[in-house]
Amino acid sequence: MFARVKDVTLLLGRIGIAVVFLAHGLQKWDNGIAGTAGFMEKVGMPMPTVAAIFAIAVEILGSIAFIVGFLTPLVGLGYVVVSIGALLSVHIDNGLTGQGGYELVLVLAVAGLALGFNPGRISLDHALFWRKRENRQAASGDALLTA
Repeated sequence: MFARVKDVTLLLGRIGIAVVFLAHGLQKWDNGIAGTAGFMEKVGMPMPTVAAIFAIAVEILGSIAFIVGFLTPLVGLGYVVVSIGALLSVHIDNGLTGQGGYELVLVLAVAGLALGFNPGRISLDHALFWRKRENRQAASGDALLTA
């Protein structure tokens, strides 16, 4: 019972984090690559066009992948990179809390990273990769018990 509850809460966590990143990615998409790159250049981000494309891809495509639980460690790392860029270029001068502070950026990055490396059993990663590893480990454990 506890394992099911844990897996559902991990799924809900992934969905919650992904929805926030997806909303920001769709805002960037609406502004276009040029508009997003222009903003990034204005706040002093290096290689603003590359940064804009990366942020849009992570926040839209990565969020879709995060919701279904596919390649979650990579998406979690992508969330951290995007968040560090936002924190250093936009939010750092506003402090941790208050208007424009970086508390939300920090929480999203850390939660995305944590969930990326532990997406739970309700994920494509588990179905495609980790279940096979668990079966191999169980089989090798059974072989040790019978030896």
